[in-house]
Amino acid sequence: MAKQEELVFGIHAVKALLEKAPERFIELWLLKGRDDERLMPVINLARKYGINAQFVQRKVLDDKSSGEQHQGVLARVKAEKALTEADLDDILSRADAKGEQAFLLILDGVTDPHNLGACLRNADAAGVQAIIVPKDNAARITGVVRKVAVGAAESVPLVQVTNLARTMKSLQQMGIWLIGTAGETDKCLYDVKLSGPMALVMGAEGKGMRRLTRENCDELVKLPMAGSVSSLNVSVATGICLFEMVRQRRL
Repeated sequence: MAKQEELVFGIHAVKALLEKAPERFIELWLLKGRDDERLMPVINLARKYGINAQFVQRKVLDDKSSGEQHQGVLARVKAEKALTEADLDDILSRADAKGEQAFLLILDGVTDPHNLGACLRNADAAGVQAIIVPKDNAARITGVVRKVAVGAAESVPLVQVTNLARTMKSLQQMGIWLIGTAGETDKCLYDVKLSGPMALVMGAEGKGMRRLTRENCDELVKLPMAGSVSSLNVSVATGICLFEMVRQRRL
């Protein structure tokens, strides 16, 4: 498949993209014989926008999705242009114009597409305005990410930056407080003020944040771990941290 195209699969992912950008659809394949309630919204949206859906056997979908769980729906679409630092400025400007304080998520070295998809889902639920990732050594939006994100990949912008440390310093100059997570700190997540313009910084599982990323955080916190497990999956930890921020921001 050409680099200007990508595959999207899964009911929620395809439906979300149909709602947001139907003009990007090139081909749409649906499982032959399946017309249940879960798939009908996809079929109806395709008809609404004049997208011709092809009904095919399961093996066709299995082959096209390389064995991933497609849920009976798969689309070939035009690839979306990657967002950059300039787009981040626009995102923050729009939020400020609406009277919203900055609420961002920074992922440093998260390369697993399932973790990125789950983080997108968490970010969407918490009301995060954008996720920031380094241009290199980080997962990108793929069919797997979109499926795991169940539609959140279409609502939460993923911004790729060339120099993460420089971007973090730029955010600090805007008055955005950077909260990083690290097991070696003595500060607990629940004992720190987490309201105001803020970005949560999460590192990869095992390795955590890179040294320069850690050094550019304004404050480091950790989750209280009562059991024998030393750390949580990055998407689980992200969800916990984001919703503690949401709780404090609502007070």
